[in-house]
Amino acid sequence: MKRSEFICVLGRIASGCWPRRRTIIVIIAAIVLPPIEVSHAGWLSDLFKGSSKQGKSSRQGKPPKHVTSPKPAALAKRAASPKPQATKLAALGPVQLSPAALKPAAARCDPAKLRIVLDVGHTAESEGAISARNVSEFVFNLRLAKRIEEKLKAEGFSETKLLLTEGKARRSLFKRVAAANDLRADLLLSIHHDSVPNKFLEEWEFEGKKSRFSDRFSGYSVFVSRSNPDFKTSFAFAELIAKEMKAQGLDYARQYSQPIMGRYQRELLNKETGVYRYDELIVLRKTQMAAVLLEAGSIINRDEELQMSSPERRDIISSGVTAAVKQFCEPRWAMLGPL
Repeated sequence: MKRSEFICVLGRIASGCWPRRRTIIVIIAAIVLPPIEVSHAGWLSDLFKGSSKQGKSSRQGKPPKHVTSPKPAALAKRAASPKPQATKLAALGPVQLSPAALKPAAARCDPAKLRIVLDVGHTAESEGAISARNVSEFVFNLRLAKRIEEKLKAEGFSETKLLLTEGKARRSLFKRVAAANDLRADLLLSIHHDSVPNKFLEEWEFEGKKSRFSDRFSGYSVFVSRSNPDFKTSFAFAELIAKEMKAQGLDYARQYSQPIMGRYQRELLNKETGVYRYDELIVLRKTQMAAVLLEAGSIINRDEELQMSSPERRDIISSGVTAAVKQFCEPRWAMLGPL
């Protein structure tokens, strides 16, 4: 554009001959911004799309007829100091980036290589809690862990391992930790089903046998330990699991944050999702990888016990865990963190 034409354009703008604000913004941008290379010119037209009610601006959308390739020296100078240009581009406001621009260099994990250990809580010799209908917690844990394993492997997490431990009580805890460490797992999820302190239990009879129950509390809960060597990842994974449980329409067990639980009271790290801190759990603090313990639901609550016994509830929980693992591996999560 000749100097006289340029002055004429500015005069017309000042006199209000061009009422369209978009045109004014484009001209101002052309004056303020340095030359833009052909490969990056398209984002300016994207920025202004849809701002005209008529939706027609063919002349503005056409690329320039003649584009002069920048000289090698100019390219080298621009590559050496890109910051000033980036600052000026940012001044125009948010710019819609292509998916390729958002994609990080590498995904957080490869599903086919991620080593997940599903720890079946308790053992056949040390069965854990007994449900309101006299079924051991170990039976519930094993059934749910197997369903989670199936779901994860179906989604490509082929290195998922089911960890079954033998022995009694404390000795079995150290055995499962050693086994998980030997597998060099990336994640450990310990599967359990909840009960309540003995002071809350009531007696009833089921199928001619005396049993105990408590319908006072229900819900899932997720535990992490600050003593875990990778607490940050443990907590992030726990958050993903808890959010998926909530998304499936499940409620978390709120009693652990209440003083009535006495020595079983735990610090609630997220009151929205039900993630608790439990530093003393051996399976969480002695493992060398990120570790989370899931109490899938209360089997001492008579109504919830029936739900936990159903294939439908196992599908809901296993789907939630699988979705959490997939999010853990997703590139967007790796770049931005949990959403």
